[in-house]
Amino acid sequence: MEVVIVPDARAGGELIAEAMAQLLRRKPGALLGVATGSTPLPVYEALAAKVRSGAVDTARARIAQLDEYVGLPAEHPESYRSVLRREVLEPLGIGMDAFMGPDGTAEDIQAACRAYDEALGGTGGVDLQLLGIGTDGHIGFNEPCSSLASRTRIKTLTEQTRVDNARFFDGDIEQVPHHVITQGIGTILEARHVVLLATGEGKADAVAASVEGPVAAVCPASALQLHPHATVVVDDAAAAKLKLADYFRHTYAQKPDWQGI
Repeated sequence: MEVVIVPDARAGGELIAEAMAQLLRRKPGALLGVATGSTPLPVYEALAAKVRSGAVDTARARIAQLDEYVGLPAEHPESYRSVLRREVLEPLGIGMDAFMGPDGTAEDIQAACRAYDEALGGTGGVDLQLLGIGTDGHIGFNEPCSSLASRTRIKTLTEQTRVDNARFFDGDIEQVPHHVITQGIGTILEARHVVLLATGEGKADAVAASVEGPVAAVCPASALQLHPHATVVVDDAAAAKLKLADYFRHTYAQKPDWQGI
């Protein structure tokens, strides 16, 4: 995988947004896989600015959801469908007709998981999947010891993940659902380009384990080492535990500008 170390979250957001913009210039109907949470917000803000300036056209772009809470109505403000509408679709001028995601309120959740996995394949696949990383190394909601070959499925959240997400529910962990639908690690790895953004010192251990540690289910993000085009973008704080940080900085500094990430 390629590791790019940037000064701060804003620089990381701009770098990834430009990669998305370049993709959309080459392929206007590209399918972008998006993640929720606070980490990817600088990416969406930078890409929206490019749309407003006319630097990129998102009229034909499509958006795919990474995961969803089970049991939250679609109109709930913290359902990921609602969050993505506010933070991605509306700022980018993309309608819900170009959006696809799993049904977390389905009567048969397992069938809903299979249907979404099949739908992703039926579109021709995700062109660029944006990921964050949990403090325990999870990607999507693939908690530690998830199968590295897993498909879209229902998962039970760890207590730490529920604690981390309580900030979106007025700090009340009791409001955070116990179950989610998530793209599996095997599903995520089918995207043509996978980009992971991590910022802040709280992610430093997870980043080091993912990039420099062994490929192991205990750190789900380490599976990205197996992907032919995976890019890990980290700020200085999140890169603090990387033993090869100087090498990563050197290799990126020598990279031709035209190559992108």
